[in-house]
Amino acid sequence: MTVVVRQLNAFPIKSAGGTSVGEAELLATGLRYDREFMVIRPDGRHLSQRELPGLALLRPSFDGVKLTVQAGYSTLVYEPEPGPVRDVSVHGQVCLGVDQGDEVAAWLGEVLGEDVRLVRFAGLRVVKRGASMMYGDGEPISVLSVESLDDLNGRLAKPLPMRRFRPNIVVEGLGAYGEDAISRIRVGEVEIELIRPCGRCVIINTDQDTGRRGREPLRTLAGYRTSSFEGSRAIMFGRLGVPRGVGTLRVGDVAACS
Repeated sequence: MTVVVRQLNAFPIKSAGGTSVGEAELLATGLRYDREFMVIRPDGRHLSQRELPGLALLRPSFDGVKLTVQAGYSTLVYEPEPGPVRDVSVHGQVCLGVDQGDEVAAWLGEVLGEDVRLVRFAGLRVVKRGASMMYGDGEPISVLSVESLDDLNGRLAKPLPMRRFRPNIVVEGLGAYGEDAISRIRVGEVEIELIRPCGRCVIINTDQDTGRRGREPLRTLAGYRTSSFEGSRAIMFGRLGVPRGVGTLRVGDVAACS
């Protein structure tokens, strides 16, 4: 069995569009720049496509110096600078962020039609199983196989692209749902421990090109991918993992799985 890395996707702004790259550095917190920024309510609580599907229409890219965000015909380009640190929260867990200022907030507010702020991650956020991460939901890395999506698409009236499911790493060669049966992926010095299934929510029913929300694919997945994990019952599709060795990942890399 040959397993190959087919896509690498980072999401500089939590719940906004992704950036597909040919190579990416894997850190203890996940892919570099992944979920480093977050849109929040004025009170500091995070916003996602669950509440604000229009976040899907933001197309951010970040090179460590300059953040560029496209939204239709409007583009924001700026260089984040240090500033006051404030409390923010992700699903009720308090962490820290640097507010990116009134000008950025005004641009986002106009694009999204909501009173929002943008923050950049600060400090350290430690979650379960010794993982550290930025503004992700549970674990730093999400993995999905090409064959799993192929199987799902064979059950849908209209096939969906991989970006609908927002994985960090896409692999090919495991077979449909083969990611369920492995616990580790290793590429050279890079190693990822797969911790748990990825429970899916209404975000995957949101078209990432239009922001419109429908009934699929959650309705179809519910018919054959609903299961329990650690006492919680959810629709599972893909896996979540924690880096156990850091380094550079490249599209085309051959991975060892166990």
